Amino acid sequence: MQGKTDAANEILDGLAVYIHWPFCQSKCPYCDFNSYVKRSVGEEEYLKAVTAELRYYAEQTARRPITSVFFGGGTPSLMAPGTVAALLGQIAALWPIERDCEITLEANPSSVEAGRFAGFREAGVNRVSLGVQSFDDAALRFLGRVHSAREARQALDIAARHFDRVNFDLIYALPGQTPQAWREELAQALRLAPAHLSLYQLTVEPETPFAHLHRSGRLQIPGGERSASLYEETQELCEAAGLPAYEVSNHARPGQESRHNLTYWRYGDYIGVGPGAHGRISTGKSKMATAAIGAPGAWAAQVSRRGHGCEEVSELSPREQAEEMLLMGLRLSEGLDAKSLRVSTGYSLEPAGLSRLEEERLLCREGGYIRATAKGRLVLNALIESLAAGLTADAPC
Repeated sequence: MQGKTDAANEILDGLAVYIHWPFCQSKCPYCDFNSYVKRSVGEEEYLKAVTAELRYYAEQTARRPITSVFFGGGTPSLMAPGTVAALLGQIAALWPIERDCEITLEANPSSVEAGRFAGFREAGVNRVSLGVQSFDDAALRFLGRVHSAREARQALDIAARHFDRVNFDLIYALPGQTPQAWREELAQALRLAPAHLSLYQLTVEPETPFAHLHRSGRLQIPGGERSASLYEETQELCEAAGLPAYEVSNHARPGQESRHNLTYWRYGDYIGVGPGAHGRISTGKSKMATAAIGAPGAWAAQVSRRGHGCEEVSELSPREQAEEMLLMGLRLSEGLDAKSLRVSTGYSLEPAGLSRLEEERLLCREGGYIRATAKGRLVLNALIESLAAGLTADAPC
């Protein structure tokens, strides 16, 4: 337990950086991320604006050590490697960098982008996350992906040559996908996965093309018992292959967990730069939530005027912090650090409610951590809602 506690403290003391690249080659019908096909901001203008935002946030964070950098999107592998190198150089000039800083870049497995991997590695990226989504060509067409299964396997092979740490994403529980078909695809993924694998059940997000199809009855996805069965079998197969779940949808060999994402789930601090990026920054006893303008052109224009593209800054109340901490921590297999919740927010979970949920075998308590059981993960949203209702402010000393 000591090793886990030390790692958590390091994340909480440090600072993560998220950089949002909002452009894609095409828009997938299931995606509700802040992404655009048309480039309304040129790459040189984007670089200038993100550099300005990094300087703005550096003034507020007192040179705290950077533990991770994550280039997300959109499709940040559409950036030139030189742009990535320039941004990493700017970060290094503004903050001290942890020796083992994790630097991740999301990529799509088209052959053109895969050919850039050598350039990204030279720029300083040491971890890549590939949006494979499926090894079935029909499923890829349904999901609106622009690559083939063959290109996905080729990209994984190229990525493994350039990066010690590689992750890829898959989406399952697709319409018409049989349990046997998913088992076979997952088995293939586990043979290819070096150390980390992200597995997401298809969800219908509001205001996406899939949402319109779903409302009209033209798109049906598995639900209820079938969805739960697929999830349980996925956990079992991954654990048997040596990649247990450390978070609801993320699996890794021990020591290969995403350091950046652990910052989110352990409720550490991170700055978000780029259009639509969000952040959480502690200042003294306060925690500030930041959100940037989503539209790239409007974001860049405000950065030019004010030095940042932030449209919303709000101080989170202790109760809001406790709820966010609960929401994030219960996603982790290690669970939520009850002491950290109390010390950080002044709130605790009501003992009688915890005991009741333990009796129902939805959660367990061990070594100061509260975590969802396998049964509890199947109803995680309801479990978190029940726990949040029992948050109690500690009496002042």
